[in-house]
Amino acid sequence: MANEILSKAKKDQNDEFYTVYDFIQKEVNDYLEYNPNVFRNKVVLLPCDDPEWSNFTKFFAQNFENFGIKKLISTSFSKEKKEKMYPVGYQFSIFDIDKIGYDEEKTTANGKIFTLTRDGNSSENVDIDDLEWKYLEGDGDFRSEEVTKLRDEADIIVTNPPFSLFREFVNWIYQGNKKFLIIGNKNAITYKEIFPLIKNNELWLGATCNSEDMVFSVPDGAEVAPKDREKAAKLGYVGNYTRLGNSNWFTNLDHGRRHQTQAFMTMNDNLKYSKHKNVKENGYFHYDNYDALDIPFVDAIPSDYEGYMGVPITFLEKYNPDDFEIIGLAPERADRGKEILQIKKYTNAIQHNPDGTTQGGNKVNDGPAILYDSVEALYRNVSEKKPYYTAEGVDGYLAVGYARIIVRKRVCK
Repeated sequence: MANEILSKAKKDQNDEFYTVYDFIQKEVNDYLEYNPNVFRNKVVLLPCDDPEWSNFTKFFAQNFENFGIKKLISTSFSKEKKEKMYPVGYQFSIFDIDKIGYDEEKTTANGKIFTLTRDGNSSENVDIDDLEWKYLEGDGDFRSEEVTKLRDEADIIVTNPPFSLFREFVNWIYQGNKKFLIIGNKNAITYKEIFPLIKNNELWLGATCNSEDMVFSVPDGAEVAPKDREKAAKLGYVGNYTRLGNSNWFTNLDHGRRHQTQAFMTMNDNLKYSKHKNVKENGYFHYDNYDALDIPFVDAIPSDYEGYMGVPITFLEKYNPDDFEIIGLAPERADRGKEILQIKKYTNAIQHNPDGTTQGGNKVNDGPAILYDSVEALYRNVSEKKPYYTAEGVDGYLAVGYARIIVRKRVCK
């Protein structure tokens, strides 16, 4: 259901999810542990951030002096812009009612900018109470010339951008050549705009939450599936909250978890002792259409195999660039370029459905395929609820797996 909400958010652009303070703190702490000066003397920009509600603004304002931040800038969309982007509508806040300088017309048409550089209230501490604000000239869109100038001023960009604009937002960051820490859908790993950055070690997953549910607060009236609301409540967040199990931190800031070496068993030991039944009973398979060995589970990567391996996307949560080289992504598509050696394409393929019907089988080319000599052998590894394929010139039965990242172990010399 969480994935359905993300899909609906992308379709309807209803992606107004506010990051919970605890998750921000947990993530940022990992960067500080690796480099205590990561934010020192830096200009930190929080765009798309809706400072009236954002925990990003609260977190960095409250830790302004602890982190040694030089300047904090936070911007929001205008009321009019938000109403177009978010069908649930605009939320008024205390900033819209009580703040000196409030202008109803400008609140509708203009975004806001909040800055923090000094102790403005003689408290002898620089914190959230020292935020200064004014209206932007435009609606606060990060693609505007006005906010782009703020990007150019910044050293580090931190935010939870609209899911529907994730590709554009990452491109906007890279046009400015900035460091960043942002949240996005895990599926973004396979985007043609994102995967090459991962492959070239220009972008990687953050330190936390990559295999766990993330909790977000949502505006009044936002649609939340009962199960997701219940799951958020079990995690301690009661009220207008949802959990999303398919969200990730993405960054180009270094953190310690990225350099942890993972201990893997040899291939023979995996065949003897793996906790995964199908690995112990059926061993490893080589793809029929890709030059790589299929690795169905990250912890089943054989430590002594030096050829190409197709590993689950979750591998990136433990990816150490010192230990592995990313070769490419399967399925290989024209819009991603030729990243790996796809050794064959199937022709005149037929898809055999679980109910006994058949149809055109072009989907067999949509991912890495394993060839079996019988349907019985195939179903010992693949759910009978999934289709299998036959194709011209292929002596056997094909099962198409999930998307795989093709990697190779770095050999020490």
